[in-house]
Amino acid sequence: MDAAAVLYYGHCTLLDAVHDLPERVWNRPGACGTGSARDIVAHLGSYELVLCDVLTSVCGQGEPTPHLDEFISSGAQFNDTQVGLRRDWSVETTLGEYNAAHDRATELAKAVPTSIWTKTGTIPWYGAEYSLDDLIVYMYYGHKREHSAQIVAYCDQLSRSAASP
Repeated sequence: MDAAAVLYYGHCTLLDAVHDLPERVWNRPGACGTGSARDIVAHLGSYELVLCDVLTSVCGQGEPTPHLDEFISSGAQFNDTQVGLRRDWSVETTLGEYNAAHDRATELAKAVPTSIWTKTGTIPWYGAEYSLDDLIVYMYYGHKREHSAQIVAYCDQLSRSAASP
């Protein structure tokens, strides 16, 4: 698997989904439950930061992994906490954090030895039977595709509502 390519295509899918999103719509609730498109990008940005920590940890660089630690320790609260921390951020800042974290994760992915990608047990917190490439496909690529589709569907819904008499 070419992890950098998988990350790239997931990233492009999200950027395509938000490319023509009008500024006035970014913070409007309803794109994903009560969350806005900006909330989705904030959520995905926090996950990109976790990925940076995951890749750092599997390469044994010995650097702190605060985002991964928070992800593991807070469980289901992680998303609400992270989106809440970014609640007052501008669209530009939120998207900027996501893009910067994605760029860093892509560079870190290139440094991961090929033998590590398919080795199960390297990320026990995700499940002993999973490998790093499973994580990339499910938690990152699939995750971005799902949320991108929600944003596109939301925009379609808004367009239909605006066109209705």
